[in-house]
Amino acid sequence: METISKHSLLPHIFPFLRWWPEVNSGTVKSDLLSGLTGALIVLPQGVAFAAIAGLPPVYGLYTAMVTPIVAALWGSSRHLVSGPTTAISLVIFSTVGQLAEPGSQAFIQAALAVTLMAGAFQLLLGLARMGTLVNFVSHVVVAGFTAGAALLIALSQLKNLLGLNLKSENSLISNLANVWKNLELTNFYALGIGILTILTALLSKKYIPRIPNLLVALVLSSALAYFLGGADAGLRLVGEVSGIFPPFSIPSIDMKNFASLAQSAFAIALLGLIEAVAIARAVAAKSGQELDGNQEFVAQGLSNIVGSFWSCYAGTGSFTRTGLNYEAGAKTPLAAVFAALLLLLVLLLIAPLIAYLPIAGMAGVIILVAYNLIDWRFIKVVARASKRQTSVLIITLAATLLVDLEYAVFIGVMFSLIFYLQRTSSPNVAVVAPDPDEPNHRFIYLERKKLPECPQLKILRLDGSIFFGSINHISSEIRRLVDDDPAAADVKNLLVVAKGINFIDVAGSEWCMHEAKRWRDKGGGLYFAGLKIIAQDTLVRGGFKQAIGEDHFFVTKEEALSSLFGKMDRGICSNCRNRIFIECKELPMPA
Repeated sequence: METISKHSLLPHIFPFLRWWPEVNSGTVKSDLLSGLTGALIVLPQGVAFAAIAGLPPVYGLYTAMVTPIVAALWGSSRHLVSGPTTAISLVIFSTVGQLAEPGSQAFIQAALAVTLMAGAFQLLLGLARMGTLVNFVSHVVVAGFTAGAALLIALSQLKNLLGLNLKSENSLISNLANVWKNLELTNFYALGIGILTILTALLSKKYIPRIPNLLVALVLSSALAYFLGGADAGLRLVGEVSGIFPPFSIPSIDMKNFASLAQSAFAIALLGLIEAVAIARAVAAKSGQELDGNQEFVAQGLSNIVGSFWSCYAGTGSFTRTGLNYEAGAKTPLAAVFAALLLLLVLLLIAPLIAYLPIAGMAGVIILVAYNLIDWRFIKVVARASKRQTSVLIITLAATLLVDLEYAVFIGVMFSLIFYLQRTSSPNVAVVAPDPDEPNHRFIYLERKKLPECPQLKILRLDGSIFFGSINHISSEIRRLVDDDPAAADVKNLLVVAKGINFIDVAGSEWCMHEAKRWRDKGGGLYFAGLKIIAQDTLVRGGFKQAIGEDHFFVTKEEALSSLFGKMDRGICSNCRNRIFIECKELPMPA
Protein backbone atom coordinates (compact mmCIF):
# COMPACT_ATOMS: atom_id res chain seq x y z
CA MET A 1 0.00 0.00 0.00
CA GLU A 2 1.35 3.43 -0.95
CA THR A 3 2.55 5.45 1.99
CA ILE A 4 1.88 9.15 2.47
CA SER A 5 4.75 11.60 2.82
CA LYS A 6 5.22 12.87 6.37
CA HIS A 7 5.46 16.38 4.88
CA SER A 8 1.99 16.10 3.34
CA LEU A 9 -0.81 18.25 4.71
CA LEU A 10 -3.39 15.45 4.52
CA PRO A 11 -2.23 13.53 7.65
CA HIS A 12 -2.64 16.69 9.70
CA ILE A 13 -6.23 17.07 8.53
CA PHE A 14 -7.01 13.36 8.54
CA PRO A 15 -4.71 11.77 11.18
CA PHE A 16 -6.01 8.26 10.45
CA LEU A 17 -4.01 8.36 7.19
CA ARG A 18 -0.86 7.96 9.32
CA TRP A 19 -1.77 4.47 10.51
CA TRP A 20 -4.05 3.38 7.67
CA PRO A 21 -1.18 1.91 5.58
CA GLU A 22 -0.53 -0.53 8.45
CA VAL A 23 -4.00 -2.06 8.17
CA ASN A 24 -4.01 -5.62 6.82
CA SER A 25 -5.98 -8.83 7.23
CA GLY A 26 -4.13 -9.67 10.44
CA THR A 27 -4.77 -6.31 12.13
CA VAL A 28 -8.41 -6.30 10.97
CA LYS A 29 -8.96 -9.71 12.56
CA SER A 30 -7.41 -8.59 15.88
CA ASP A 31 -9.33 -5.32 15.83
CA LEU A 32 -12.61 -7.07 15.01
CA LEU A 33 -12.27 -9.44 17.99
CA SER A 34 -11.32 -6.56 20.29
CA GLY A 35 -14.27 -4.56 18.94
CA LEU A 36 -16.73 -7.36 19.66
CA THR A 37 -15.52 -7.56 23.26
CA GLY A 38 -15.82 -3.78 23.56
CA ALA A 39 -19.36 -3.80 22.16
CA LEU A 40 -20.53 -6.35 24.72
CA ILE A 41 -18.91 -4.40 27.55
CA VAL A 42 -20.30 -1.00 26.57
CA LEU A 43 -23.89 -2.23 26.15
CA PRO A 44 -24.74 -2.36 29.88
CA GLN A 45 -22.38 0.55 30.60
CA GLY A 46 -24.09 2.80 28.05
CA VAL A 47 -27.50 2.11 29.57
CA ALA A 48 -26.19 2.67 33.11
CA PHE A 49 -24.26 5.85 32.29
CA ALA A 50 -27.28 7.40 30.57
CA ALA A 51 -29.29 6.73 33.73
CA ILE A 52 -26.60 8.51 35.78
CA ALA A 53 -26.77 11.46 33.38
CA GLY A 54 -30.55 11.68 33.78
CA LEU A 55 -31.13 10.73 30.14
CA PRO A 56 -33.16 7.91 28.54
CA PRO A 57 -30.98 4.77 28.20
CA VAL A 58 -30.77 4.97 24.43
CA TYR A 59 -28.74 8.21 24.63
CA GLY A 60 -25.91 6.38 26.35
CA LEU A 61 -25.94 3.89 23.48
CA TYR A 62 -25.93 6.66 20.89
CA THR A 63 -22.86 8.14 22.61
CA ALA A 64 -21.17 4.74 22.55
CA MET A 65 -21.79 4.48 18.78
CA VAL A 66 -20.83 7.88 17.35
CA THR A 67 -18.28 9.41 19.76
CA PRO A 68 -15.69 6.59 19.68
CA ILE A 69 -15.60 6.52 15.87
CA VAL A 70 -14.71 10.21 15.50
CA ALA A 71 -12.31 10.17 18.48
CA ALA A 72 -10.49 7.08 17.16
CA LEU A 73 -10.08 8.41 13.62
CA TRP A 74 -8.87 11.87 14.66
CA GLY A 75 -6.89 10.95 17.78
CA SER A 76 -3.23 9.97 18.11
CA SER A 77 -3.72 7.00 20.45
CA ARG A 78 -3.97 3.51 18.95
CA HIS A 79 -6.00 2.14 21.84
CA LEU A 80 -8.04 4.94 23.44
CA VAL A 81 -11.77 4.21 23.34
CA SER A 82 -14.10 7.15 23.95
CA GLY A 83 -17.78 7.23 24.81
CA PRO A 84 -19.99 7.73 27.86
CA THR A 85 -18.25 7.70 31.23
CA THR A 86 -19.39 7.83 34.83
CA ALA A 87 -17.83 11.14 35.88
CA ILE A 88 -18.96 13.07 32.81
CA SER A 89 -22.45 11.57 33.12
CA LEU A 90 -22.67 12.74 36.70
CA VAL A 91 -21.54 16.26 35.79
CA ILE A 92 -24.18 16.38 33.04
CA PHE A 93 -26.85 15.36 35.56
CA SER A 94 -25.62 17.81 38.20
CA THR A 95 -25.26 20.86 35.95
CA VAL A 96 -28.06 20.42 33.43
CA GLY A 97 -30.41 19.20 36.17
CA GLN A 98 -30.43 22.75 37.54
CA LEU A 99 -31.98 23.98 34.28
CA ALA A 100 -34.53 21.28 33.46
CA GLU A 101 -36.16 18.13 34.87
CA PRO A 102 -33.95 15.07 34.18
CA GLY A 103 -35.35 12.91 31.40
CA SER A 104 -37.51 15.70 29.97
CA GLN A 105 -37.18 17.00 26.41
CA ALA A 106 -35.81 20.29 27.73
CA PHE A 107 -33.16 18.37 29.70
CA ILE A 108 -32.15 16.38 26.61
CA GLN A 109 -31.84 19.57 24.53
CA ALA A 110 -29.75 21.26 27.22
CA ALA A 111 -27.48 18.18 27.50
CA LEU A 112 -26.87 18.18 23.74
CA ALA A 113 -26.21 21.94 23.79
CA VAL A 114 -23.66 21.54 26.61
CA THR A 115 -22.02 18.72 24.63
CA LEU A 116 -21.68 20.94 21.55
CA MET A 117 -20.18 23.77 23.62
CA ALA A 118 -17.82 21.43 25.48
CA GLY A 119 -16.62 20.01 22.17
CA ALA A 120 -16.03 23.53 20.85
CA PHE A 121 -13.93 24.39 23.92
CA GLN A 122 -11.89 21.20 23.50
CA LEU A 123 -11.34 21.79 19.78
CA LEU A 124 -10.21 25.39 20.37
CA LEU A 125 -7.78 24.29 23.09
CA GLY A 126 -6.38 21.65 20.76
CA LEU A 127 -5.97 24.04 17.82
CA ALA A 128 -4.32 26.55 20.20
CA ARG A 129 -1.77 23.83 21.13
CA MET A 130 -2.82 23.84 24.77
CA GLY A 131 -2.20 20.13 25.28
CA THR A 132 -0.01 20.85 28.29
CA LEU A 133 -2.99 22.37 30.11
CA VAL A 134 -3.88 19.01 31.64
CA ASN A 135 -0.46 18.91 33.34
CA PHE A 136 -1.77 21.44 35.86
CA VAL A 137 -4.42 18.98 37.02
CA SER A 138 -2.62 16.41 39.13
CA HIS A 139 -3.54 12.76 39.47
CA VAL A 140 -4.36 13.52 43.10
CA VAL A 141 -7.08 15.99 42.06
CA VAL A 142 -8.51 13.50 39.55
CA ALA A 143 -8.47 10.73 42.16
CA GLY A 144 -10.24 12.95 44.71
CA PHE A 145 -12.87 14.07 42.20
CA THR A 146 -13.42 10.51 40.98
CA ALA A 147 -13.80 9.18 44.53
CA GLY A 148 -16.28 11.95 45.36
CA ALA A 149 -18.18 11.35 42.11
CA ALA A 150 -18.30 7.62 42.85
CA LEU A 151 -19.84 8.28 46.27
CA LEU A 152 -22.40 10.66 44.72
CA ILE A 153 -23.29 8.09 42.07
CA ALA A 154 -23.68 5.24 44.55
CA LEU A 155 -25.76 7.32 46.97
CA SER A 156 -27.93 8.68 44.14
CA GLN A 157 -28.89 5.11 43.26
CA LEU A 158 -30.12 4.21 46.75
CA LYS A 159 -33.70 5.21 45.88
CA ASN A 160 -33.66 2.98 42.78
CA LEU A 161 -32.09 0.10 44.68
CA LEU A 162 -34.86 0.35 47.28
CA GLY A 163 -37.56 0.65 44.63
CA LEU A 164 -38.54 4.20 45.68
CA ASN A 165 -39.98 6.45 42.98
CA LEU A 166 -38.66 9.78 44.28
CA LYS A 167 -37.87 13.05 42.55
CA SER A 168 -34.17 13.95 42.42
CA GLU A 169 -33.19 16.90 44.61
CA ASN A 170 -30.40 19.41 43.97
CA SER A 171 -28.16 18.33 46.85
CA LEU A 172 -26.79 15.10 48.26
CA ILE A 173 -28.17 15.84 51.75
CA SER A 174 -31.68 16.49 50.37
CA ASN A 175 -31.66 13.24 48.39
CA LEU A 176 -30.50 11.20 51.39
CA ALA A 177 -33.08 12.86 53.65
CA ASN A 178 -35.79 12.09 51.10
CA VAL A 179 -34.78 8.42 50.98
CA TRP A 180 -34.72 8.24 54.78
CA LYS A 181 -38.22 9.72 55.09
CA ASN A 182 -39.62 7.18 52.62
CA LEU A 183 -37.67 4.16 53.81
CA GLU A 184 -40.83 2.32 54.92
CA LEU A 185 -42.00 2.29 51.27
CA THR A 186 -39.07 0.06 50.25
CA ASN A 187 -39.96 -2.51 47.57
CA PHE A 188 -38.18 -5.65 48.76
CA TYR A 189 -38.53 -7.26 45.33
CA ALA A 190 -36.50 -4.36 43.90
CA LEU A 191 -33.98 -4.52 46.74
CA GLY A 192 -33.56 -8.26 46.20
CA ILE A 193 -33.02 -7.81 42.46
CA GLY A 194 -30.46 -5.05 43.08
CA ILE A 195 -28.47 -7.11 45.58
CA LEU A 196 -28.63 -10.20 43.34
CA THR A 197 -27.36 -8.13 40.40
CA ILE A 198 -24.34 -6.96 42.42
CA LEU A 199 -23.56 -10.48 43.67
CA THR A 200 -23.93 -11.98 40.19
CA ALA A 201 -21.59 -9.39 38.68
CA LEU A 202 -18.97 -10.00 41.40
CA LEU A 203 -19.15 -13.79 41.24
CA SER A 204 -19.15 -14.01 37.45
CA LYS A 205 -16.13 -11.70 37.30
CA LYS A 206 -14.28 -13.92 39.77
CA TYR A 207 -15.20 -17.35 38.42
CA ILE A 208 -15.97 -16.65 34.72
CA PRO A 209 -13.73 -13.67 33.95
CA ARG A 210 -13.86 -14.18 30.17
CA ILE A 211 -17.49 -13.14 29.84
CA PRO A 212 -18.84 -9.59 30.42
CA ASN A 213 -19.95 -9.78 34.04
CA LEU A 214 -22.19 -6.69 33.98
CA LEU A 215 -24.10 -8.00 30.98
CA VAL A 216 -24.61 -11.36 32.69
CA ALA A 217 -25.87 -9.61 35.83
CA LEU A 218 -28.36 -7.47 33.90
CA VAL A 219 -29.69 -10.47 31.92
CA LEU A 220 -30.25 -12.38 35.16
CA SER A 221 -31.94 -9.39 36.82
CA SER A 222 -34.25 -9.01 33.82
CA ALA A 223 -35.21 -12.69 33.97
CA LEU A 224 -35.89 -12.46 37.70
CA ALA A 225 -37.98 -9.31 37.26
CA TYR A 226 -40.04 -11.07 34.58
CA PHE A 227 -40.76 -14.10 36.78
CA LEU A 228 -41.64 -11.86 39.76
CA GLY A 229 -44.28 -10.14 37.68
CA GLY A 230 -42.43 -7.05 36.46
CA ALA A 231 -44.54 -3.91 36.71
CA ASP A 232 -47.37 -5.88 38.40
CA ALA A 233 -44.99 -6.49 41.33
CA GLY A 234 -44.28 -2.79 41.61
CA LEU A 235 -40.99 -3.06 39.78
CA ARG A 236 -39.95 -0.12 37.60
CA LEU A 237 -38.58 -1.19 34.20
CA VAL A 238 -36.55 0.69 31.60
CA GLY A 239 -39.35 0.37 29.06
CA GLU A 240 -39.33 0.17 25.31
CA VAL A 241 -36.27 1.52 23.54
CA SER A 242 -37.21 3.17 20.27
CA GLY A 243 -34.92 4.49 17.57
CA ILE A 244 -31.78 2.36 17.64
CA PHE A 245 -30.10 4.45 14.94
CA PRO A 246 -28.80 7.79 16.33
CA PRO A 247 -31.16 10.44 14.91
CA PHE A 248 -29.77 13.65 13.42
CA SER A 249 -30.73 16.76 15.38
CA ILE A 250 -29.38 20.28 15.62
CA PRO A 251 -28.56 21.26 19.25
CA SER A 252 -30.52 24.27 20.40
CA ILE A 253 -28.73 26.66 22.77
CA ASP A 254 -31.05 28.61 25.04
CA MET A 255 -29.48 32.07 25.18
CA LYS A 256 -31.20 32.76 28.53
CA ASN A 257 -29.09 30.02 30.07
CA PHE A 258 -25.99 30.61 27.93
CA ALA A 259 -23.74 31.65 30.83
CA SER A 260 -24.71 28.60 32.91
CA LEU A 261 -24.34 26.28 29.93
CA ALA A 262 -20.94 27.73 29.02
CA GLN A 263 -19.66 27.36 32.58
CA SER A 264 -20.83 23.74 32.72
CA ALA A 265 -19.45 23.07 29.24
CA PHE A 266 -15.96 24.32 30.15
CA ALA A 267 -15.89 22.15 33.28
CA ILE A 268 -17.01 19.13 31.23
CA ALA A 269 -14.46 19.96 28.51
CA LEU A 270 -11.60 20.18 30.98
CA LEU A 271 -12.60 17.04 32.89
CA GLY A 272 -13.05 15.14 29.62
CA LEU A 273 -9.62 16.16 28.37
CA ILE A 274 -7.98 15.22 31.68
CA GLU A 275 -9.55 11.76 31.57
CA ALA A 276 -8.81 11.14 27.89
CA VAL A 277 -5.17 12.27 27.92
CA ALA A 278 -4.40 10.54 31.24
CA ILE A 279 -5.83 7.24 29.98
CA ALA A 280 -4.12 7.56 26.59
CA ARG A 281 -0.77 8.25 28.29
CA ALA A 282 -1.16 5.27 30.62
CA VAL A 283 -1.76 2.89 27.71
CA ALA A 284 0.90 4.54 25.52
CA ALA A 285 3.45 3.88 28.27
CA LYS A 286 2.67 0.16 27.95
CA SER A 287 2.44 0.00 24.17
CA GLY A 288 5.46 2.22 23.54
CA GLN A 289 3.69 4.49 21.07
CA GLU A 290 4.11 8.25 20.81
CA LEU A 291 1.20 10.41 21.88
CA ASP A 292 0.23 13.91 20.73
CA GLY A 293 -1.74 15.64 23.52
CA ASN A 294 -2.88 18.44 21.22
CA GLN A 295 -4.22 15.94 18.68
CA GLU A 296 -6.16 14.20 21.47
CA PHE A 297 -7.71 17.56 22.39
CA VAL A 298 -8.80 18.01 18.77
CA ALA A 299 -10.15 14.46 18.58
CA GLN A 300 -12.19 14.79 21.77
CA GLY A 301 -13.54 18.13 20.62
CA LEU A 302 -14.56 16.86 17.19
CA SER A 303 -16.16 13.73 18.68
CA ASN A 304 -18.36 15.79 20.99
CA ILE A 305 -19.23 18.35 18.31
CA VAL A 306 -20.20 15.68 15.78
CA GLY A 307 -21.88 13.60 18.49
CA SER A 308 -24.09 16.49 19.61
CA PHE A 309 -25.65 16.55 16.11
CA TRP A 310 -26.37 12.81 16.35
CA SER A 311 -28.12 12.80 19.74
CA CYS A 312 -25.00 12.02 21.81
CA TYR A 313 -24.17 13.62 25.13
CA ALA A 314 -20.61 14.46 26.21
CA GLY A 315 -18.15 11.60 26.09
CA THR A 316 -14.46 11.09 26.75
CA GLY A 317 -11.89 8.32 27.08
CA SER A 318 -12.96 5.30 29.11
CA PHE A 319 -10.35 3.63 31.31
CA THR A 320 -12.21 0.30 31.40
CA ARG A 321 -12.88 0.02 27.68
CA THR A 322 -9.45 1.37 26.72
CA GLY A 323 -7.66 -1.08 29.00
CA LEU A 324 -9.81 -3.94 27.70
CA ASN A 325 -9.14 -2.85 24.10
CA TYR A 326 -5.39 -3.02 24.71
CA GLU A 327 -5.52 -6.31 26.58
CA ALA A 328 -7.74 -7.86 23.89
CA GLY A 329 -5.01 -7.27 21.31
CA ALA A 330 -6.24 -4.26 19.34
CA LYS A 331 -3.69 -3.17 16.72
CA THR A 332 -5.19 0.02 15.31
CA PRO A 333 -7.96 2.53 16.16
CA LEU A 334 -10.25 0.47 13.91
CA ALA A 335 -10.99 -1.63 17.00
CA ALA A 336 -12.94 1.30 18.50
CA VAL A 337 -14.76 1.80 15.18
CA PHE A 338 -15.68 -1.90 15.04
CA ALA A 339 -16.91 -1.78 18.65
CA ALA A 340 -19.28 1.06 17.80
CA LEU A 341 -20.63 -0.63 14.66
CA LEU A 342 -21.00 -4.03 16.36
CA LEU A 343 -22.90 -2.35 19.21
CA LEU A 344 -25.43 -1.15 16.65
CA LEU A 345 -25.71 -4.69 15.25
CA VAL A 346 -26.17 -6.20 18.72
CA LEU A 347 -28.85 -3.62 19.53
CA LEU A 348 -30.79 -4.47 16.39
CA LEU A 349 -30.97 -8.05 17.65
CA ILE A 350 -31.76 -7.49 21.33
CA ALA A 351 -33.40 -4.05 21.50
CA PRO A 352 -36.81 -5.44 22.56
CA LEU A 353 -35.21 -7.16 25.56
CA ILE A 354 -33.86 -3.87 26.99
CA ALA A 355 -37.45 -2.91 27.86
CA TYR A 356 -37.45 -5.64 30.55
CA LEU A 357 -34.39 -4.31 32.37
CA PRO A 358 -35.40 -3.50 35.97
CA ILE A 359 -34.32 -0.09 37.28
CA ALA A 360 -33.20 -1.79 40.51
CA GLY A 361 -30.88 -4.09 38.55
CA MET A 362 -29.39 -1.11 36.76
CA ALA A 363 -28.93 0.59 40.14
CA GLY A 364 -26.94 -2.43 41.32
CA VAL A 365 -24.69 -2.25 38.26
CA ILE A 366 -24.20 1.50 38.66
CA ILE A 367 -23.27 1.11 42.34
CA LEU A 368 -20.73 -1.55 41.39
CA VAL A 369 -19.29 0.66 38.63
CA ALA A 370 -19.06 3.53 41.11
CA TYR A 371 -17.18 1.41 43.64
CA ASN A 372 -14.68 0.32 40.99
CA LEU A 373 -14.04 3.97 40.12
CA ILE A 374 -12.34 4.60 43.46
CA ASP A 375 -8.58 4.03 43.19
CA TRP A 376 -8.05 2.66 46.72
CA ARG A 377 -4.42 1.72 46.09
CA PHE A 378 -3.47 5.23 44.93
CA ILE A 379 -5.35 6.86 47.82
CA LYS A 380 -3.41 4.71 50.30
CA VAL A 381 -0.11 5.66 48.63
CA VAL A 382 -0.95 9.38 48.80
CA ALA A 383 -2.00 9.09 52.46
CA ARG A 384 1.36 7.52 53.34
CA ALA A 385 3.53 9.72 51.15
CA SER A 386 2.39 13.32 51.59
CA LYS A 387 0.21 15.26 54.02
CA ARG A 388 -0.19 18.13 51.57
CA GLN A 389 -1.26 15.87 48.72
CA THR A 390 -3.63 14.07 51.08
CA SER A 391 -5.15 17.44 51.95
CA VAL A 392 -5.66 18.21 48.24
CA LEU A 393 -7.34 14.84 47.74
CA ILE A 394 -9.66 15.32 50.72
CA ILE A 395 -10.52 18.91 49.73
CA THR A 396 -11.34 17.83 46.16
CA LEU A 397 -13.43 14.91 47.41
CA ALA A 398 -15.33 17.15 49.85
CA ALA A 399 -15.89 19.79 47.16
CA THR A 400 -17.29 17.12 44.85
CA LEU A 401 -19.76 16.07 47.51
CA LEU A 402 -20.76 19.48 48.82
CA VAL A 403 -20.55 22.06 46.00
CA ASP A 404 -21.57 22.16 42.35
CA LEU A 405 -19.58 19.58 40.44
CA GLU A 406 -18.33 22.01 37.81
CA TYR A 407 -16.40 23.82 40.60
CA ALA A 408 -14.96 20.72 42.27
CA VAL A 409 -12.07 20.15 39.85
CA PHE A 410 -11.22 23.86 39.85
CA ILE A 411 -11.16 23.91 43.66
CA GLY A 412 -8.86 20.89 43.69
CA VAL A 413 -6.54 22.49 41.12
CA MET A 414 -6.51 25.78 43.05
CA PHE A 415 -5.51 24.14 46.35
CA SER A 416 -3.00 21.93 44.55
CA LEU A 417 -1.32 25.04 43.13
CA ILE A 418 -1.50 26.84 46.49
CA PHE A 419 0.27 23.98 48.26
CA TYR A 420 2.80 23.78 45.42
CA LEU A 421 3.56 27.50 45.71
CA GLN A 422 3.85 27.19 49.48
CA ARG A 423 6.43 24.46 49.05
CA THR A 424 8.43 26.21 46.31
CA SER A 425 8.38 29.51 48.21
CA SER A 426 9.87 27.79 51.27
CA PRO A 427 12.99 26.03 49.97
CA ASN A 428 15.10 24.05 52.38
CA VAL A 429 17.97 26.09 53.83
CA ALA A 430 20.26 24.17 56.17
CA VAL A 431 23.70 24.48 57.72
CA VAL A 432 26.20 21.85 56.53
CA ALA A 433 29.76 21.03 57.49
CA PRO A 434 32.38 18.55 56.28
CA ASP A 435 32.41 15.24 58.14
CA PRO A 436 35.97 13.94 58.75
CA ASP A 437 34.59 10.40 59.01
CA GLU A 438 33.21 10.52 55.45
CA PRO A 439 35.22 10.01 52.23
CA ASN A 440 36.45 13.37 50.87
CA HIS A 441 34.96 15.04 53.96
CA ARG A 442 31.46 14.91 52.47
CA PHE A 443 29.12 17.67 53.70
CA ILE A 444 26.53 16.58 56.30
CA TYR A 445 23.49 18.46 57.61
CA LEU A 446 24.18 19.60 61.17
CA GLU A 447 20.59 18.72 62.04
CA ARG A 448 21.52 15.06 61.50
CA LYS A 449 24.97 15.04 63.08
CA LYS A 450 26.65 17.55 65.38
CA LEU A 451 29.93 18.59 63.76
CA PRO A 452 32.43 21.38 64.43
CA GLU A 453 32.21 24.44 62.14
CA CYS A 454 34.68 26.97 60.83
CA PRO A 455 34.45 30.18 62.90
CA GLN A 456 35.10 32.31 59.79
CA LEU A 457 32.89 30.55 57.19
CA LYS A 458 29.27 29.48 57.29
CA ILE A 459 28.22 26.86 54.77
CA LEU A 460 24.55 26.60 53.81
CA ARG A 461 22.87 24.19 51.42
CA LEU A 462 19.89 25.65 49.53
CA ASP A 463 17.44 23.24 47.87
CA GLY A 464 14.97 25.18 45.76
CA SER A 465 14.83 28.16 43.47
CA ILE A 466 15.62 31.78 44.31
CA PHE A 467 12.67 33.73 42.94
CA PHE A 468 10.29 36.48 44.03
CA GLY A 469 8.18 34.08 46.09
CA SER A 470 11.07 32.51 48.05
CA ILE A 471 13.30 35.55 48.78
CA ASN A 472 11.71 36.44 52.14
CA HIS A 473 11.93 32.85 53.38
CA ILE A 474 15.59 32.50 52.34
CA SER A 475 16.49 35.84 53.97
CA SER A 476 14.74 34.86 57.19
CA GLU A 477 16.53 31.52 57.28
CA ILE A 478 19.93 33.15 56.77
CA ARG A 479 19.21 35.59 59.61
CA ARG A 480 18.13 32.73 61.87
CA LEU A 481 20.97 30.35 61.03
CA VAL A 482 23.83 32.86 60.71
CA ASP A 483 23.14 36.37 61.99
CA ASP A 484 21.30 35.26 65.13
CA ASP A 485 23.82 32.52 65.99
CA PRO A 486 26.16 33.74 68.80
CA ALA A 487 28.78 31.20 67.71
CA ALA A 488 28.91 32.85 64.27
CA ALA A 489 30.06 36.26 65.52
CA ASP A 490 33.35 36.04 63.58
CA VAL A 491 31.75 34.66 60.39
CA LYS A 492 32.44 37.00 57.49
CA ASN A 493 31.98 34.62 54.58
CA LEU A 494 28.94 32.64 53.45
CA LEU A 495 29.27 29.71 51.05
CA VAL A 496 26.06 28.49 49.43
CA VAL A 497 26.13 24.91 48.19
CA ALA A 498 23.90 25.57 45.18
CA LYS A 499 23.48 22.23 43.40
CA GLY A 500 19.81 22.19 44.42
CA ILE A 501 19.01 25.61 42.89
CA ASN A 502 17.11 25.15 39.63
CA PHE A 503 16.56 28.75 38.59
CA ILE A 504 17.02 32.35 39.74
CA ASP A 505 14.66 35.03 38.43
CA VAL A 506 15.30 38.81 38.23
CA ALA A 507 14.04 39.43 41.77
CA GLY A 508 16.21 36.59 43.03
CA SER A 509 19.22 37.96 41.14
CA GLU A 510 18.74 41.37 42.73
CA TRP A 511 18.52 39.74 46.15
CA CYS A 512 21.78 37.83 45.52
CA MET A 513 23.48 41.09 44.53
CA HIS A 514 22.26 42.92 47.66
CA GLU A 515 23.16 39.97 49.90
CA ALA A 516 26.64 39.88 48.38
CA LYS A 517 27.08 43.59 49.18
CA ARG A 518 25.93 42.94 52.77
CA TRP A 519 28.65 40.31 53.20
CA ARG A 520 31.27 42.55 51.56
CA ASP A 521 30.39 45.27 54.06
CA LYS A 522 31.18 42.72 56.79
CA GLY A 523 34.64 42.31 55.32
CA GLY A 524 33.95 38.99 53.61
CA GLY A 525 31.77 37.79 50.75
CA LEU A 526 28.95 35.63 49.45
CA TYR A 527 30.05 32.60 47.40
CA PHE A 528 28.29 29.90 45.39
CA ALA A 529 29.48 26.35 44.69
CA GLY A 530 27.95 24.06 42.09
CA LEU A 531 25.36 26.52 40.73
CA LYS A 532 24.06 25.12 37.42
CA ILE A 533 24.94 27.08 34.28
CA ILE A 534 21.27 27.28 33.31
CA ALA A 535 20.42 28.69 36.75
CA GLN A 536 22.96 31.49 36.15
CA ASP A 537 21.24 32.66 32.98
CA THR A 538 19.47 35.70 34.51
CA LEU A 539 22.50 36.51 36.68
CA VAL A 540 24.70 36.70 33.60
CA ARG A 541 22.30 38.50 31.26
CA GLY A 542 21.32 41.09 33.85
CA GLY A 543 24.93 41.82 34.84
CA PHE A 544 24.27 40.57 38.39
CA LYS A 545 27.02 37.93 38.31
CA GLN A 546 29.58 40.56 37.41
CA ALA A 547 28.30 42.79 40.23
CA ILE A 548 28.62 39.94 42.72
CA GLY A 549 32.01 38.95 41.35
CA GLU A 550 32.86 36.31 38.75
CA ASP A 551 35.41 34.85 41.19
CA HIS A 552 32.63 34.22 43.75
CA PHE A 553 31.22 31.32 41.71
CA PHE A 554 32.88 27.90 41.86
CA VAL A 555 32.16 24.70 39.96
CA THR A 556 32.72 22.43 43.00
CA LYS A 557 32.73 22.89 46.76
CA GLU A 558 36.34 21.57 46.89
CA GLU A 559 37.41 24.36 44.55
CA ALA A 560 35.47 26.87 46.66
CA LEU A 561 37.03 25.74 49.96
CA SER A 562 40.53 25.75 48.49
CA SER A 563 40.06 29.35 47.33
CA LEU A 564 38.32 30.57 50.49
CA PHE A 565 40.97 29.02 52.72
CA GLY A 566 43.43 31.57 51.32
CA LYS A 567 41.12 34.39 52.45
CA MET A 568 40.90 33.23 56.08
CA ASP A 569 42.27 35.34 58.94
CA ARG A 570 45.33 33.37 60.03
CA GLY A 571 45.14 34.92 63.49
CA ILE A 572 41.78 33.26 64.06
CA CYS A 573 43.02 30.06 62.40
CA SER A 574 46.00 29.83 64.75
CA ASN A 575 43.67 29.64 67.77
CA CYS A 576 41.14 27.28 66.15
CA ARG A 577 41.20 23.60 67.10
CA ASN A 578 38.40 22.43 64.71
CA ARG A 579 40.62 21.76 61.69
CA ILE A 580 37.55 20.68 59.67
CA PHE A 581 38.91 21.33 56.14
CA ILE A 582 41.59 19.28 54.43
CA GLU A 583 43.60 22.51 54.00
CA CYS A 584 43.54 23.07 57.78
CA LYS A 585 45.94 20.17 58.29
CA GLU A 586 48.71 22.34 56.90
CA LEU A 587 48.43 24.65 59.92
CA PRO A 588 50.06 23.93 63.29
CA MET A 589 47.76 23.13 66.18
CA PRO A 590 47.46 25.88 68.81
CA ALA A 591 49.46 25.41 71.98
